[in-house]
Amino acid sequence: MSQPFLVIPGLASSGPKHWQSIWEQQHPHMFRRVEQDNWDWPVQPDWVGRLQQEVATLRTPTYLVAHSMGCITVAHWAQQYTSEWVKGALLVAPADADLSKRLSFVVGFRPIPAIPLPFKSLVVASTDDMYASYERSAQMANDWGSELVNIGAKGHINAVSGLGVWSEGKALLQTLSGVPF
Repeated sequence: MSQPFLVIPGLASSGPKHWQSIWEQQHPHMFRRVEQDNWDWPVQPDWVGRLQQEVATLRTPTYLVAHSMGCITVAHWAQQYTSEWVKGALLVAPADADLSKRLSFVVGFRPIPAIPLPFKSLVVASTDDMYASYERSAQMANDWGSELVNIGAKGHINAVSGLGVWSEGKALLQTLSGVPF
């Protein structure tokens, strides 16, 4: 069986206590990670190019599972590429690259594409995310044609948030994809 989920982490590649990593460990037959050459310095053409390399190998319906700068990578990828195999995306805590205080740090990610994604998607947002206000997350969801899911005050929805396996996120992914795990 092919892996129905392609994981697109943000900065630092979502460490071992991050829900993306936990899901991969729990279900290695279902999740495959996009690996970047430099996880600490995101360069949009490089990150999007690597995502495209992975997507180009798909031969079965696949759902993207992105976090933070991974969400912005997906938006840029969808502006440049398409794939009949990408059926949807779970976009968790998209980072607001447009408002980054370290502008040189997000090379090529600004402006964030404001176009509808060509597949169904959920933007999962927290009300106290330090990298994007809830209002900006709602705007990105609207721009991308995504359903917005407010999960309350959960920070950046990462390892620091202490979510562990994040069962709520699993349920959202299962609802989006129809794939049980």
